[in-house]
Amino acid sequence: MDTATAERAGHGEGAERRRGRTACVRLAAATLAVVSAVLGCRAGDTDGITPVPQLLAFLPWLLAPTGLALALALLTRWRTGMVWGVAVLGGLAWYTEPYGRLSEPTGTPLAGLRVMTANVQFGWATDALVAAVERKKPAIVFVAECEYSCSRALTDAFGGPGGALPHRAAVEGAESEGSVILSRFPLKPADGVPGTTMGMPGAVADVNGHPVRLQLAHPMPPVPGQVDVWRRELGALRDYAAASGEPTILAGDFNASQDHAAFRRILDTGLRDSSRLAGAPRTPSWPSRTAPALGTQIDHVLVSRDFSARKADFLGLARSDHHALVVDLTLRRRG
Repeated sequence: MDTATAERAGHGEGAERRRGRTACVRLAAATLAVVSAVLGCRAGDTDGITPVPQLLAFLPWLLAPTGLALALALLTRWRTGMVWGVAVLGGLAWYTEPYGRLSEPTGTPLAGLRVMTANVQFGWATDALVAAVERKKPAIVFVAECEYSCSRALTDAFGGPGGALPHRAAVEGAESEGSVILSRFPLKPADGVPGTTMGMPGAVADVNGHPVRLQLAHPMPPVPGQVDVWRRELGALRDYAAASGEPTILAGDFNASQDHAAFRRILDTGLRDSSRLAGAPRTPSWPSRTAPALGTQIDHVLVSRDFSARKADFLGLARSDHHALVVDLTLRRRG
């Protein structure tokens, strides 16, 4: 090879390396820009617009693409990207910490009760739910997406005189519209929070002589085009929580995690997430195909300051895209 040919080969290799470096820097910059936008909304206490609400649900998992971007910055010696990547990693780590109050009441115990919430996905997981209820024996069950056949099956399995959960409040409907609250304790009627398409029944339970307000949560998911509806229905649940002066359990599929501002505003009313109280603040409940290895916790049992929580279990339900949540609560006297 003569000198001219060698020089041309060297220039070609150098140009190829420069193109490769440029591509890596662009990929790292694009990744950091997207994650920074999501992180900025989290820091600014807003859910933003699509696709931010969808990405906020998986905020802790954004550590992975951020780590990749930082690795590319290191590989290409892109100093701005190094500093940027470290800053974003630090912000994500900061907001991975659980949100909300942690203190529990210390008053005299009045009653112990096990609460379950489950989304049975258009009723498909009804049989799995019946088996889980028989195994776990909860005192109160909140069931989302319990359509007509699901509602009848739960009545047949647990209702009527002598049934394990003879009392119920329901919004009957097809597919995702139906929802049911089952209870071992007597229930009094109460207005539920109105939903645009999915039922959210309410009731007041007589727990050993102590009234406890029950409200099922199932707002519209934040799919593109429906984010305003999702935000509005979470706001209605927040208003319900703020207006409650009695012991309250607000449970169900919130279609929101603690990284959503609309959900944090519910916690800001004074309700506590029982999963966090029981030591499982970020255990994923959806989607069931990848949880708990990968997912987000959008199924919650929120309780007023009258309750302490001892244990939280997430259960897989065959044919549902959600895991059920079972929490052991203790109702305590205030003060």
